[in-house]
Amino acid sequence: MEKLDKNWLTEGLIDFEYKKYVLLAYLKYIRQNFSLNRLYPFLSDLIDHYGNLKSLQKEKTELSSQFPKQLNLDELWDHKLTFERIVKDDNISQELEDIMLYAISKIQDTMKIGKEIYEIVEGNMEIIPIGLRSIYQNEGFMLIDYAKNTEVKIYRYQITVFEGPSDKYRAIHTTYLGQMKKSITTTYEQVRLMLVHKNKDLVNPATYLINSKHTFPLEETMLPIAKRLLVRHVNVA
Repeated sequence: MEKLDKNWLTEGLIDFEYKKYVLLAYLKYIRQNFSLNRLYPFLSDLIDHYGNLKSLQKEKTELSSQFPKQLNLDELWDHKLTFERIVKDDNISQELEDIMLYAISKIQDTMKIGKEIYEIVEGNMEIIPIGLRSIYQNEGFMLIDYAKNTEVKIYRYQITVFEGPSDKYRAIHTTYLGQMKKSITTTYEQVRLMLVHKNKDLVNPATYLINSKHTFPLEETMLPIAKRLLVRHVNVA
């Protein structure tokens, strides 16, 4: 199963064995992609599903805590004050609880695999400024180079800053401009000068090289991680 619907838990038949089958089919597909070092959109989808399940679990707990309670008179003689819920989980609610607990555990296990791959890929990457340092860092060029590849991938990037309720966030958009064949006579600085010449709307644009020691899938792994690495670098700068 390539996709797990956002409302998979509550839609359709509420049955533990059925939901288990649906979940495991989806996680099998995710793990197959992880085995090929393909991280996106698979890891981000997992994180979203995990977050949704934890939110549902929290809401259910808060709702249960608000149920009215009554005093258990039978235990007054033992000087114990215990309370029983008037409203108890019915069969469907308990089935959902069992499915949630199972799904959270299984998704966590699969997320761990994805995060380990992420750390390996990021650990093999380095970011290097090319040319003169630009005062304006939120727009420029990103070059991606990696082992055994004969071309340098070239992107134009733009980072947008927006404010949330409690913090500022950065989103990055990239446009693929093409690739340039590597050679001993073509330097990264020369590539930058060529880009500046062709994109005259940018004055002294920031240019970064993302270099990887090993080869990983470009679209599903290297590019998403390179973008996050660049945003983090610009944020610190």
